[in-house]
Amino acid sequence: MKKYLFQIKSDLPAGLVVFLVAVPLCLGIAAVSGVPAFSGLIAGIVGGIIVGSFSGSSLGVSGPAAGLAVIVADSIDELKILLGGSADSSAFFIEAFQMFLLAVVLAGVIQLILGFINGGIIGYYFPSSVINGMLAGIGLTIFLKEIPHILGYDADMEGDLSFFQIDGENTFTEIVNAIGNPDIGATIIGFVGLAILIIWQQNFIKRWKAFTIIQGPLVAILAGIALVFAFKDSSHEMIQEHLVNVPVANNTNEFLRFFTLPNFSAITSPLVWKTAAVIAIVASLETLLCVEATDKLDPEKNITPTNRELKAQGIGNIISGLIGGLPITQVIVRSSANIQSGGKTKISAILHGFFILGFIALLPGVLNLIPRASLAAILLIVGYKLANPATFRAMWSKGKAQFIPFIITLFFIVFKDLLWGVGIGLVTATLEILYINYRKPYLLDLDSNKDDNAYNFLLAEDVTFLHKASIMETLNKVPNGSVVTIDGTKSISIHPDVREIISDFETHAAFANIQLTLKGLNEGEQPNPVKEFHDSI
Repeated sequence: MKKYLFQIKSDLPAGLVVFLVAVPLCLGIAAVSGVPAFSGLIAGIVGGIIVGSFSGSSLGVSGPAAGLAVIVADSIDELKILLGGSADSSAFFIEAFQMFLLAVVLAGVIQLILGFINGGIIGYYFPSSVINGMLAGIGLTIFLKEIPHILGYDADMEGDLSFFQIDGENTFTEIVNAIGNPDIGATIIGFVGLAILIIWQQNFIKRWKAFTIIQGPLVAILAGIALVFAFKDSSHEMIQEHLVNVPVANNTNEFLRFFTLPNFSAITSPLVWKTAAVIAIVASLETLLCVEATDKLDPEKNITPTNRELKAQGIGNIISGLIGGLPITQVIVRSSANIQSGGKTKISAILHGFFILGFIALLPGVLNLIPRASLAAILLIVGYKLANPATFRAMWSKGKAQFIPFIITLFFIVFKDLLWGVGIGLVTATLEILYINYRKPYLLDLDSNKDDNAYNFLLAEDVTFLHKASIMETLNKVPNGSVVTIDGTKSISIHPDVREIISDFETHAAFANIQLTLKGLNEGEQPNPVKEFHDSI
Protein backbone atom coordinates (compact mmCIF):
# COMPACT_ATOMS: atom_id res chain seq x y z
CA MET A 1 0.00 0.00 0.00
CA LYS A 2 2.87 2.38 0.76
CA LYS A 3 4.17 1.90 -2.77
CA TYR A 4 0.79 2.89 -4.23
CA LEU A 5 0.46 5.96 -1.99
CA PHE A 6 4.00 7.04 -2.82
CA GLN A 7 3.29 6.87 -6.59
CA ILE A 8 -0.14 8.53 -6.47
CA LYS A 9 1.34 11.81 -7.71
CA SER A 10 2.19 10.01 -10.96
CA ASP A 11 -0.77 7.62 -11.12
CA LEU A 12 -3.51 10.24 -10.58
CA PRO A 13 -2.72 12.42 -13.63
CA ALA A 14 -1.96 9.31 -15.73
CA GLY A 15 -5.32 7.80 -14.76
CA LEU A 16 -7.04 11.05 -15.74
CA VAL A 17 -5.40 11.05 -19.18
CA VAL A 18 -6.25 7.37 -19.76
CA PHE A 19 -9.86 8.14 -18.75
CA LEU A 20 -10.07 10.95 -21.32
CA VAL A 21 -8.69 8.67 -24.04
CA ALA A 22 -10.82 5.70 -22.97
CA VAL A 23 -14.27 7.34 -23.02
CA PRO A 24 -14.47 8.00 -26.80
CA LEU A 25 -12.85 4.63 -27.50
CA CYS A 26 -15.46 2.86 -25.36
CA LEU A 27 -18.26 4.72 -27.15
CA GLY A 28 -16.75 4.11 -30.59
CA ILE A 29 -16.20 0.39 -30.06
CA ALA A 30 -19.79 0.05 -28.80
CA ALA A 31 -21.06 1.78 -31.96
CA VAL A 32 -18.95 -0.44 -34.24
CA SER A 33 -20.17 -3.50 -32.31
CA GLY A 34 -23.78 -2.48 -32.85
CA VAL A 35 -24.68 -2.33 -29.12
CA PRO A 36 -25.87 0.50 -26.85
CA ALA A 37 -23.21 3.13 -26.13
CA PHE A 38 -23.44 2.50 -22.40
CA SER A 39 -22.27 -1.11 -22.89
CA GLY A 40 -18.87 0.18 -23.97
CA LEU A 41 -18.66 2.47 -20.94
CA ILE A 42 -19.59 -0.41 -18.59
CA ALA A 43 -16.74 -2.46 -20.05
CA GLY A 44 -14.39 0.48 -19.50
CA ILE A 45 -15.48 0.84 -15.87
CA VAL A 46 -15.15 -2.88 -15.14
CA GLY A 47 -11.85 -3.10 -17.03
CA GLY A 48 -10.44 -0.31 -14.89
CA ILE A 49 -11.83 -1.01 -11.42
CA ILE A 50 -12.34 -4.79 -11.36
CA VAL A 51 -9.67 -6.10 -13.73
CA GLY A 52 -7.21 -3.46 -12.54
CA SER A 53 -7.72 -4.60 -8.93
CA PHE A 54 -7.19 -8.31 -9.62
CA SER A 55 -4.48 -7.95 -12.28
CA GLY A 56 -0.78 -8.28 -11.59
CA SER A 57 0.08 -5.88 -14.41
CA SER A 58 1.62 -2.61 -13.24
CA LEU A 59 0.70 -0.55 -16.29
CA GLY A 60 -1.79 -2.57 -18.34
CA VAL A 61 -5.25 -1.05 -18.86
CA SER A 62 -8.27 -3.16 -19.80
CA GLY A 63 -11.55 -2.33 -21.50
CA PRO A 64 -13.54 -3.07 -24.65
CA ALA A 65 -11.30 -4.01 -27.59
CA ALA A 66 -11.66 -3.07 -31.24
CA GLY A 67 -10.52 -6.57 -32.22
CA LEU A 68 -13.71 -8.06 -30.73
CA ALA A 69 -16.13 -5.61 -32.36
CA VAL A 70 -16.76 -7.74 -35.46
CA ILE A 71 -17.22 -10.87 -33.32
CA VAL A 72 -19.76 -9.04 -31.13
CA ALA A 73 -21.76 -7.70 -34.10
CA ASP A 74 -21.77 -11.04 -35.96
CA SER A 75 -22.69 -13.00 -32.84
CA ILE A 76 -25.70 -10.79 -32.08
CA ASP A 77 -26.84 -11.13 -35.72
CA GLU A 78 -26.60 -14.94 -35.45
CA LEU A 79 -28.61 -14.90 -32.22
CA LYS A 80 -31.30 -12.74 -33.84
CA ILE A 81 -31.62 -15.29 -36.64
CA LEU A 82 -31.82 -18.08 -34.04
CA LEU A 83 -34.72 -16.25 -32.39
CA GLY A 84 -36.61 -16.12 -35.69
CA GLY A 85 -35.67 -12.70 -36.97
CA SER A 86 -33.15 -11.53 -39.56
CA ALA A 87 -29.67 -10.12 -39.09
CA ASP A 88 -30.96 -6.65 -40.03
CA SER A 89 -34.03 -6.85 -37.81
CA SER A 90 -34.20 -4.69 -34.68
CA ALA A 91 -37.24 -6.50 -33.27
CA PHE A 92 -35.20 -9.25 -31.65
CA PHE A 93 -32.21 -7.13 -30.66
CA ILE A 94 -32.90 -6.94 -26.89
CA GLU A 95 -33.41 -10.72 -26.58
CA ALA A 96 -30.33 -11.45 -28.71
CA PHE A 97 -28.25 -8.97 -26.72
CA GLN A 98 -29.31 -10.57 -23.42
CA MET A 99 -28.26 -13.98 -24.78
CA PHE A 100 -24.97 -12.46 -25.90
CA LEU A 101 -24.36 -11.09 -22.40
CA LEU A 102 -24.73 -14.64 -21.07
CA ALA A 103 -22.02 -15.70 -23.57
CA VAL A 104 -19.76 -12.95 -22.16
CA VAL A 105 -20.32 -14.31 -18.63
CA LEU A 106 -19.51 -17.86 -19.79
CA ALA A 107 -16.43 -16.58 -21.64
CA GLY A 108 -15.23 -15.13 -18.35
CA VAL A 109 -15.70 -18.52 -16.67
CA ILE A 110 -13.64 -20.17 -19.44
CA GLN A 111 -10.88 -17.58 -18.94
CA LEU A 112 -10.87 -18.27 -15.21
CA ILE A 113 -10.39 -21.96 -15.93
CA LEU A 114 -7.58 -21.16 -18.40
CA GLY A 115 -5.87 -19.14 -15.69
CA PHE A 116 -6.06 -21.99 -13.18
CA ILE A 117 -4.69 -24.57 -15.66
CA ASN A 118 -1.71 -22.33 -16.55
CA GLY A 119 -3.02 -21.31 -19.98
CA GLY A 120 -1.21 -18.00 -19.60
CA ILE A 121 2.10 -19.67 -20.43
CA ILE A 122 1.22 -19.18 -24.10
CA GLY A 123 2.04 -15.51 -23.64
CA TYR A 124 5.72 -16.28 -23.14
CA TYR A 125 6.07 -17.84 -26.61
CA PHE A 126 5.46 -14.78 -28.77
CA PRO A 127 8.74 -13.77 -30.51
CA SER A 128 9.94 -10.23 -29.78
CA SER A 129 10.04 -9.45 -33.51
CA VAL A 130 6.29 -10.14 -33.72
CA ILE A 131 5.53 -8.15 -30.56
CA ASN A 132 7.55 -5.18 -31.86
CA GLY A 133 5.73 -5.50 -35.18
CA MET A 134 2.41 -5.52 -33.33
CA LEU A 135 3.29 -2.36 -31.41
CA ALA A 136 4.46 -0.55 -34.52
CA GLY A 137 1.48 -1.79 -36.54
CA ILE A 138 -1.03 -0.61 -33.95
CA GLY A 139 0.84 2.68 -33.62
CA LEU A 140 0.80 3.29 -37.37
CA THR A 141 -2.88 2.31 -37.57
CA ILE A 142 -3.80 4.71 -34.74
CA PHE A 143 -1.79 7.51 -36.36
CA LEU A 144 -3.48 7.04 -39.74
CA LYS A 145 -6.95 6.66 -38.22
CA GLU A 146 -6.65 9.87 -36.18
CA ILE A 147 -5.69 12.12 -39.10
CA PRO A 148 -9.35 12.53 -40.22
CA HIS A 149 -10.49 13.16 -36.62
CA ILE A 150 -7.94 15.92 -36.03
CA LEU A 151 -9.30 17.58 -39.19
CA GLY A 152 -12.88 17.31 -37.93
CA TYR A 153 -13.88 14.57 -40.39
CA ASP A 154 -15.64 12.06 -38.11
CA ALA A 155 -17.23 9.63 -40.57
CA ASP A 156 -15.64 6.66 -38.75
CA MET A 157 -16.25 5.94 -35.10
CA GLU A 158 -13.33 6.28 -32.69
CA GLY A 159 -11.81 2.88 -31.98
CA ASP A 160 -12.61 1.37 -35.39
CA LEU A 161 -9.18 0.11 -36.45
CA SER A 162 -10.26 -1.92 -39.52
CA PHE A 163 -8.60 -0.98 -42.81
CA PHE A 164 -11.73 -1.53 -44.91
CA GLN A 165 -14.89 0.29 -43.79
CA ILE A 166 -18.53 -0.76 -44.11
CA ASP A 167 -19.25 2.30 -46.27
CA GLY A 168 -16.72 1.15 -48.88
CA GLU A 169 -13.98 3.52 -47.78
CA ASN A 170 -10.62 2.52 -46.31
CA THR A 171 -8.03 4.10 -44.05
CA PHE A 172 -6.31 5.99 -46.87
CA THR A 173 -9.42 7.18 -48.72
CA GLU A 174 -10.78 8.52 -45.41
CA ILE A 175 -7.60 10.60 -45.05
CA VAL A 176 -8.06 11.94 -48.59
CA ASN A 177 -11.73 12.76 -47.83
CA ALA A 178 -10.70 14.52 -44.61
CA ILE A 179 -8.09 16.65 -46.33
CA GLY A 180 -10.68 17.63 -48.94
CA ASN A 181 -13.40 18.38 -46.36
CA PRO A 182 -11.81 19.70 -43.16
CA ASP A 183 -13.83 21.40 -40.45
CA ILE A 184 -11.88 24.58 -39.74
CA GLY A 185 -12.93 24.90 -36.10
CA ALA A 186 -12.09 21.28 -35.28
CA THR A 187 -8.81 21.54 -37.20
CA ILE A 188 -7.75 24.60 -35.18
CA ILE A 189 -8.62 22.78 -31.93
CA GLY A 190 -6.75 19.67 -33.06
CA PHE A 191 -3.57 21.48 -34.03
CA VAL A 192 -3.59 23.64 -30.90
CA GLY A 193 -3.78 20.42 -28.88
CA LEU A 194 -0.99 18.87 -30.94
CA ALA A 195 1.22 21.94 -30.44
CA ILE A 196 0.64 21.82 -26.66
CA LEU A 197 1.55 18.12 -26.53
CA ILE A 198 4.75 18.65 -28.54
CA ILE A 199 5.80 21.67 -26.46
CA TRP A 200 5.10 19.76 -23.24
CA GLN A 201 7.72 17.18 -24.19
CA GLN A 202 10.51 19.68 -24.72
CA ASN A 203 13.36 19.89 -22.23
CA PHE A 204 12.80 23.56 -21.34
CA ILE A 205 9.24 22.70 -20.19
CA LYS A 206 10.41 19.72 -18.13
CA ARG A 207 12.64 22.03 -16.06
CA TRP A 208 9.52 23.60 -14.53
CA LYS A 209 8.23 21.42 -11.71
CA ALA A 210 4.61 22.55 -12.17
CA PHE A 211 4.64 21.34 -15.78
CA THR A 212 5.81 17.88 -14.73
CA ILE A 213 2.81 17.57 -12.40
CA ILE A 214 0.22 18.89 -14.87
CA GLN A 215 0.06 16.53 -17.85
CA GLY A 216 0.18 17.93 -21.39
CA PRO A 217 -2.87 15.90 -22.55
CA LEU A 218 -4.99 17.44 -19.80
CA VAL A 219 -3.92 20.94 -20.87
CA ALA A 220 -4.71 20.05 -24.51
CA ILE A 221 -8.23 18.92 -23.50
CA LEU A 222 -8.86 22.07 -21.44
CA ALA A 223 -7.63 24.24 -24.30
CA GLY A 224 -9.98 22.37 -26.64
CA ILE A 225 -12.98 22.95 -24.34
CA ALA A 226 -12.06 26.65 -24.08
CA LEU A 227 -11.99 26.91 -27.87
CA VAL A 228 -15.38 25.17 -28.12
CA PHE A 229 -16.82 28.01 -26.01
CA ALA A 230 -14.83 30.62 -27.94
CA PHE A 231 -16.24 29.37 -31.27
CA LYS A 232 -19.86 29.50 -30.07
CA ASP A 233 -22.13 31.56 -32.34
CA SER A 234 -19.38 31.79 -34.98
CA SER A 235 -18.80 30.07 -38.30
CA HIS A 236 -16.46 27.63 -36.50
CA GLU A 237 -19.00 26.51 -33.87
CA MET A 238 -18.66 22.83 -32.97
CA ILE A 239 -21.59 20.59 -33.82
CA GLN A 240 -22.33 17.56 -31.61
CA GLU A 241 -20.76 15.22 -34.18
CA HIS A 242 -17.35 16.72 -33.36
CA LEU A 243 -17.77 16.34 -29.59
CA VAL A 244 -17.80 13.36 -27.24
CA ASN A 245 -21.36 12.04 -26.96
CA VAL A 246 -21.94 10.26 -23.62
CA PRO A 247 -25.52 9.12 -22.82
CA VAL A 248 -27.10 11.47 -20.27
CA ALA A 249 -29.60 10.21 -17.66
CA ASN A 250 -32.06 12.72 -16.21
CA ASN A 251 -32.52 10.78 -12.95
CA THR A 252 -31.34 7.71 -11.04
CA ASN A 253 -34.00 5.38 -12.45
CA GLU A 254 -33.09 6.39 -16.00
CA PHE A 255 -29.40 5.81 -15.21
CA LEU A 256 -30.12 2.31 -13.85
CA ARG A 257 -32.04 1.45 -17.03
CA PHE A 258 -28.76 1.77 -18.94
CA PHE A 259 -27.73 -1.56 -17.38
CA THR A 260 -28.94 -4.85 -18.92
CA LEU A 261 -29.09 -8.32 -17.36
CA PRO A 262 -28.21 -11.52 -19.28
CA ASN A 263 -30.81 -14.15 -20.16
CA PHE A 264 -29.78 -17.18 -18.10
CA SER A 265 -32.51 -19.34 -19.61
CA ALA A 266 -30.44 -19.47 -22.84
CA ILE A 267 -27.64 -21.41 -21.13
CA THR A 268 -28.61 -24.60 -23.00
CA SER A 269 -28.19 -22.95 -26.41
CA PRO A 270 -25.20 -24.37 -28.35
CA LEU A 271 -24.81 -21.02 -30.16
CA VAL A 272 -24.38 -19.22 -26.83
CA TRP A 273 -21.64 -21.67 -25.81
CA LYS A 274 -19.97 -21.38 -29.21
CA THR A 275 -19.99 -17.57 -28.90
CA ALA A 276 -18.58 -17.84 -25.37
CA ALA A 277 -15.73 -20.08 -26.55
CA VAL A 278 -14.83 -17.73 -29.43
CA ILE A 279 -14.86 -14.67 -27.14
CA ALA A 280 -12.76 -16.46 -24.49
CA ILE A 281 -10.12 -17.59 -26.99
CA VAL A 282 -9.84 -14.31 -28.90
CA ALA A 283 -9.98 -12.14 -25.76
CA SER A 284 -7.34 -14.29 -24.05
CA LEU A 285 -5.00 -14.15 -27.06
CA GLU A 286 -5.40 -10.36 -27.38
CA THR A 287 -4.79 -9.97 -23.65
CA LEU A 288 -1.64 -12.12 -23.67
CA LEU A 289 -0.31 -10.24 -26.69
CA CYS A 290 -0.96 -6.88 -25.03
CA VAL A 291 0.57 -8.07 -21.75
CA GLU A 292 3.78 -8.96 -23.58
CA ALA A 293 3.74 -5.65 -25.47
CA THR A 294 3.01 -3.58 -22.35
CA ASP A 295 5.84 -5.27 -20.45
CA LYS A 296 8.17 -4.33 -23.33
CA LEU A 297 7.10 -0.68 -23.06
CA ASP A 298 7.36 -0.64 -19.26
CA PRO A 299 10.35 1.54 -18.27
CA GLU A 300 10.91 -0.65 -15.18
CA LYS A 301 10.56 -3.89 -17.22
CA ASN A 302 8.15 -5.54 -14.79
CA ILE A 303 6.92 -8.99 -15.80
CA THR A 304 3.17 -9.55 -15.62
CA PRO A 305 2.04 -12.98 -14.29
CA THR A 306 -0.01 -14.17 -17.27
CA ASN A 307 -2.09 -16.78 -15.45
CA ARG A 308 -3.16 -14.17 -12.93
CA GLU A 309 -4.01 -11.84 -15.81
CA LEU A 310 -6.29 -14.45 -17.39
CA LYS A 311 -8.06 -14.89 -14.05
CA ALA A 312 -8.47 -11.11 -13.71
CA GLN A 313 -9.86 -10.86 -17.25
CA GLY A 314 -12.21 -13.76 -16.51
CA ILE A 315 -13.58 -12.04 -13.40
CA GLY A 316 -13.93 -8.83 -15.38
CA ASN A 317 -15.88 -10.48 -18.20
CA ILE A 318 -18.18 -12.27 -15.77
CA ILE A 319 -19.09 -8.96 -14.09
CA SER A 320 -19.25 -7.02 -17.39
CA GLY A 321 -21.63 -9.59 -18.87
CA LEU A 322 -23.80 -9.60 -15.73
CA ILE A 323 -24.49 -5.84 -15.95
CA GLY A 324 -24.66 -5.29 -19.71
CA GLY A 325 -21.07 -4.61 -20.75
CA LEU A 326 -19.00 -5.61 -23.77
CA PRO A 327 -16.25 -8.27 -23.54
CA ILE A 328 -12.99 -7.03 -22.02
CA THR A 329 -9.32 -7.50 -22.88
CA GLN A 330 -6.13 -5.70 -21.98
CA VAL A 331 -5.68 -3.04 -24.69
CA ILE A 332 -2.43 -1.58 -25.93
CA VAL A 333 -3.74 1.88 -26.87
CA ARG A 334 -4.86 2.71 -23.32
CA SER A 335 -1.88 0.88 -21.79
CA SER A 336 0.61 2.85 -23.88
CA ALA A 337 -1.22 6.10 -23.07
CA ASN A 338 -0.87 5.17 -19.41
CA ILE A 339 2.88 4.58 -19.79
CA GLN A 340 3.45 7.74 -21.81
CA SER A 341 1.51 9.76 -19.21
CA GLY A 342 3.84 8.63 -16.44
CA GLY A 343 1.75 5.91 -14.75
CA LYS A 344 3.76 3.89 -12.22
CA THR A 345 1.40 1.31 -10.70
CA LYS A 346 -1.95 -0.33 -11.41
CA ILE A 347 -3.66 2.42 -9.38
CA SER A 348 -3.68 4.55 -12.55
CA ALA A 349 -5.78 1.90 -14.34
CA ILE A 350 -8.13 1.57 -11.37
CA LEU A 351 -8.51 5.36 -11.11
CA HIS A 352 -9.38 5.63 -14.80
CA GLY A 353 -12.29 3.25 -14.16
CA PHE A 354 -13.51 5.35 -11.23
CA PHE A 355 -13.20 8.50 -13.36
CA ILE A 356 -15.43 6.97 -16.07
CA LEU A 357 -18.01 5.88 -13.48
CA GLY A 358 -18.00 9.21 -11.66
CA PHE A 359 -18.30 11.40 -14.73
CA ILE A 360 -20.99 9.40 -16.56
CA ALA A 361 -23.03 9.16 -13.34
CA LEU A 362 -22.62 12.73 -12.09
CA LEU A 363 -21.11 14.95 -14.81
CA PRO A 364 -21.87 13.51 -18.27
CA GLY A 365 -22.48 17.01 -19.63
CA VAL A 366 -18.85 17.95 -18.93
CA LEU A 367 -17.61 15.01 -21.02
CA ASN A 368 -19.87 16.10 -23.87
CA LEU A 369 -17.94 19.38 -24.10
CA ILE A 370 -14.69 17.61 -25.06
CA PRO A 371 -13.84 17.99 -28.78
CA ARG A 372 -12.85 14.79 -30.52
CA ALA A 373 -10.08 16.69 -32.32
CA SER A 374 -8.30 17.24 -28.97
CA LEU A 375 -8.47 13.51 -28.25
CA ALA A 376 -7.21 12.80 -31.77
CA ALA A 377 -4.15 14.96 -31.04
CA ILE A 378 -3.37 12.83 -27.96
CA LEU A 379 -3.78 9.59 -29.90
CA LEU A 380 -1.62 10.89 -32.76
CA ILE A 381 1.25 11.28 -30.28
CA VAL A 382 0.55 7.82 -28.82
CA GLY A 383 0.56 6.30 -32.31
CA TYR A 384 3.76 8.09 -33.33
CA LYS A 385 5.60 6.87 -30.24
CA LEU A 386 4.52 3.28 -30.85
CA ALA A 387 5.60 3.44 -34.50
CA ASN A 388 8.68 5.60 -33.93
CA PRO A 389 11.09 5.52 -36.92
CA ALA A 390 13.86 4.54 -34.48
CA THR A 391 12.04 1.22 -33.97
CA PHE A 392 12.27 0.46 -37.70
CA ARG A 393 15.99 1.28 -37.74
CA ALA A 394 16.62 -0.88 -34.68
CA MET A 395 14.79 -3.88 -36.16
CA TRP A 396 16.61 -3.47 -39.49
CA SER A 397 19.97 -3.46 -37.69
CA LYS A 398 19.12 -6.82 -36.07
CA GLY A 399 19.12 -8.58 -39.44
CA LYS A 400 16.59 -10.25 -41.72
CA ALA A 401 15.60 -12.92 -39.18
CA GLN A 402 14.15 -10.18 -36.94
CA PHE A 403 13.11 -7.59 -39.52
CA ILE A 404 11.04 -9.82 -41.84
CA PRO A 405 8.58 -11.09 -39.14
CA PHE A 406 8.45 -7.54 -37.76
CA ILE A 407 7.50 -5.88 -41.05
CA ILE A 408 5.08 -8.65 -42.07
CA THR A 409 3.27 -8.40 -38.73
CA LEU A 410 3.05 -4.61 -39.11
CA PHE A 411 1.80 -4.85 -42.71
CA PHE A 412 -1.08 -7.21 -41.95
CA ILE A 413 -2.12 -5.31 -38.82
CA VAL A 414 -2.39 -2.08 -40.83
CA PHE A 415 -4.12 -3.65 -43.84
CA LYS A 416 -6.15 -6.37 -42.07
CA ASP A 417 -6.35 -6.53 -38.25
CA LEU A 418 -4.45 -7.42 -35.09
CA LEU A 419 -5.01 -11.19 -34.99
CA TRP A 420 -4.26 -11.65 -38.69
CA GLY A 421 -1.08 -9.63 -38.36
CA VAL A 422 0.17 -11.50 -35.30
CA GLY A 423 -0.86 -14.87 -36.75
CA ILE A 424 0.99 -14.38 -40.03
CA GLY A 425 3.93 -12.84 -38.16
CA LEU A 426 4.13 -15.96 -35.97
CA VAL A 427 4.04 -18.22 -39.03
CA THR A 428 6.86 -16.20 -40.60
CA ALA A 429 8.97 -16.36 -37.43
CA THR A 430 8.31 -20.11 -37.16
CA LEU A 431 9.37 -20.70 -40.76
CA GLU A 432 12.59 -18.83 -39.99
CA ILE A 433 13.19 -21.13 -37.01
CA LEU A 434 12.51 -24.21 -39.15
CA TYR A 435 14.99 -22.95 -41.75
CA ILE A 436 17.66 -22.35 -39.10
CA ASN A 437 17.05 -25.81 -37.63
CA TYR A 438 17.21 -27.32 -41.11
CA ARG A 439 20.65 -25.83 -41.67
CA LYS A 440 22.33 -26.37 -38.31
CA PRO A 441 21.79 -29.84 -36.82
CA TYR A 442 25.49 -30.68 -37.12
CA LEU A 443 28.91 -29.32 -38.04
CA LEU A 444 30.11 -30.49 -41.47
CA ASP A 445 31.22 -28.95 -44.74
CA LEU A 446 30.36 -31.67 -47.25
CA ASP A 447 31.30 -29.54 -50.25
CA SER A 448 34.93 -28.96 -49.15
CA ASN A 449 37.68 -31.02 -50.83
CA LYS A 450 38.37 -34.16 -48.85
CA ASP A 451 41.58 -35.82 -50.06
CA ASP A 452 41.11 -38.77 -47.74
CA ASN A 453 37.36 -38.94 -48.42
CA ALA A 454 36.70 -38.76 -44.65
CA TYR A 455 33.74 -36.97 -43.11
CA ASN A 456 33.03 -36.21 -39.46
CA PHE A 457 29.44 -35.35 -38.47
CA LEU A 458 29.39 -33.57 -35.08
CA LEU A 459 25.76 -33.52 -34.02
CA ALA A 460 24.29 -30.55 -32.15
CA GLU A 461 23.22 -30.62 -28.48
CA ASP A 462 19.54 -31.06 -29.37
CA VAL A 463 18.68 -32.91 -32.57
CA THR A 464 14.92 -32.89 -33.14
CA PHE A 465 12.60 -34.30 -35.78
CA LEU A 466 12.86 -30.89 -37.49
CA HIS A 467 16.40 -31.86 -38.50
CA LYS A 468 15.35 -35.03 -40.31
CA ALA A 469 15.27 -33.57 -43.81
CA SER A 470 18.64 -31.87 -43.56
CA ILE A 471 20.44 -34.90 -42.06
CA MET A 472 18.90 -37.33 -44.55
CA GLU A 473 19.76 -35.09 -47.52
CA THR A 474 23.38 -34.73 -46.37
CA LEU A 475 23.91 -38.44 -45.66
CA ASN A 476 22.54 -39.27 -49.10
CA LYS A 477 25.33 -37.15 -50.65
CA VAL A 478 28.14 -39.11 -48.96
CA PRO A 479 30.12 -40.87 -51.75
CA ASN A 480 30.64 -44.62 -51.77
CA GLY A 481 33.90 -45.77 -50.21
CA SER A 482 34.04 -42.88 -47.72
CA VAL A 483 35.16 -42.95 -44.12
CA VAL A 484 32.35 -41.49 -42.00
CA THR A 485 32.13 -40.70 -38.29
CA ILE A 486 28.81 -39.62 -36.79
CA ASP A 487 29.64 -38.11 -33.41
CA GLY A 488 26.82 -37.66 -30.90
CA THR A 489 28.97 -37.25 -27.79
CA LYS A 490 27.98 -33.55 -27.50
CA SER A 491 24.29 -34.28 -27.93
CA ILE A 492 21.94 -34.09 -24.96
CA SER A 493 18.95 -35.47 -26.88
CA ILE A 494 18.53 -37.10 -30.28
CA HIS A 495 15.01 -37.65 -31.57
CA PRO A 496 14.04 -41.29 -32.36
CA ASP A 497 13.28 -40.32 -35.99
CA VAL A 498 16.88 -39.10 -36.39
CA ARG A 499 18.19 -42.30 -34.76
CA GLU A 500 16.18 -44.28 -37.29
CA ILE A 501 17.77 -42.32 -40.17
CA ILE A 502 21.24 -43.05 -38.77
CA SER A 503 20.35 -46.73 -38.34
CA ASP A 504 19.18 -46.89 -41.96
CA PHE A 505 22.43 -45.21 -43.05
CA GLU A 506 24.38 -47.82 -41.05
CA THR A 507 22.65 -50.53 -43.10
CA HIS A 508 23.31 -48.64 -46.32
CA ALA A 509 27.02 -48.19 -45.44
CA ALA A 510 27.59 -51.94 -45.54
CA PHE A 511 26.44 -52.07 -49.15
CA ALA A 512 28.19 -48.84 -50.25
CA ASN A 513 31.63 -49.73 -48.92
CA ILE A 514 31.40 -46.87 -46.38
CA GLN A 515 33.51 -47.27 -43.25
CA LEU A 516 31.15 -45.95 -40.55
CA THR A 517 31.97 -45.14 -36.92
CA LEU A 518 29.23 -44.13 -34.46
CA LYS A 519 30.10 -42.26 -31.25
CA GLY A 520 27.77 -41.50 -28.37
CA LEU A 521 24.71 -42.79 -30.21
CA ASN A 522 23.80 -45.67 -27.94
CA GLU A 523 21.23 -44.77 -25.28
CA GLY A 524 23.71 -45.64 -22.57
CA GLU A 525 26.36 -43.36 -24.08
CA GLN A 526 24.14 -40.27 -24.11
CA PRO A 527 25.22 -37.64 -21.58
CA ASN A 528 22.78 -37.15 -18.72
CA PRO A 529 23.13 -33.58 -17.40
CA VAL A 530 20.81 -34.20 -14.43
CA LYS A 531 22.76 -37.28 -13.31
CA GLU A 532 26.10 -35.50 -13.82
CA PHE A 533 24.85 -32.57 -11.71
CA HIS A 534 23.78 -34.84 -8.86
CA ASP A 535 27.06 -36.78 -9.06
CA SER A 536 29.03 -33.55 -8.83
CA ILE A 537 27.34 -32.52 -5.57
